[in-house]
Amino acid sequence: MTTSKIDTILSDFEQFLQHHQPQAQSFHPYFQTAVWEMVQNGGKRFRPALILSVVDSYAPSLTHNAYLPALAMEILHTFSLIHDDLPSIDNAPLRRSHPTLHTKYEEITAILSGDFLNSYAFYLISISPLDAQSKVELTKTLSLNATQMIVGEALDCYFENKTLELDKLQTIHTLKTAKLIASSLKMGAIIANLDLQTQECLWDFGILLGVFFQIRDDVIDATQTQEEAGKTTQNDQNKNSYVNLLGLKEAQNTLKRYQATLQEQIQTLQNPRLQQHLNALLSHYFC
Repeated sequence: MTTSKIDTILSDFEQFLQHHQPQAQSFHPYFQTAVWEMVQNGGKRFRPALILSVVDSYAPSLTHNAYLPALAMEILHTFSLIHDDLPSIDNAPLRRSHPTLHTKYEEITAILSGDFLNSYAFYLISISPLDAQSKVELTKTLSLNATQMIVGEALDCYFENKTLELDKLQTIHTLKTAKLIASSLKMGAIIANLDLQTQECLWDFGILLGVFFQIRDDVIDATQTQEEAGKTTQNDQNKNSYVNLLGLKEAQNTLKRYQATLQEQIQTLQNPRLQQHLNALLSHYFC
């Protein structure tokens, strides 16, 4: 299989990530290990890939300078996964093909590890080698849409066992998933100093992409084993999901329609390099 340019960038980013464990040292016997464990356990690095794709497409000389903001996005996303898996929310034993933190250690370590990562993300932006205004805009984008993600999670949890209309489900999933994916594209645009119209275009594409991933995740939960998915599945029976509201077949058809729209929109982007990066990234997820 041919290695794309974005694959090479992500390989370099992975090495960068592995050497940037925070200093959480104390006389605690394992917190220093636990706080970075879920980050090191892998993951698709999809959100950092979106940031780096935009920067490399428009301002390649700044790509390495974008690594700290990309890492900030990755660890904030990881914080959300750690907390989603807690016994009081999804009570999931597996994530990224490894035991969840509350399963391996205990719940308090999982909670505090997530809290640590949430705060540390903004420290990483503050020390990134970018101009002050870019750091302000990055912080504003990531912090605002992280709060939106949490609102979405609150709605998702509150309305378990209560069937919602499709538009409300779409609102939840836009908040819970899509806005952070859209933020990744916008953060790349901020670093590359793109105009507001281009930022808005990338944001809109990101919202569509985020909903696609949420529908895809709902289908995976219904159709794959936890070994295939690398995380707990068959866990959405009481939730509002596209599969539960539409049925599996219609959810799969909806997923295909979103995929077709995304493929069309990629072709309308004005930057051929970004088209190549997005096509390479999404080829792993398009069926």
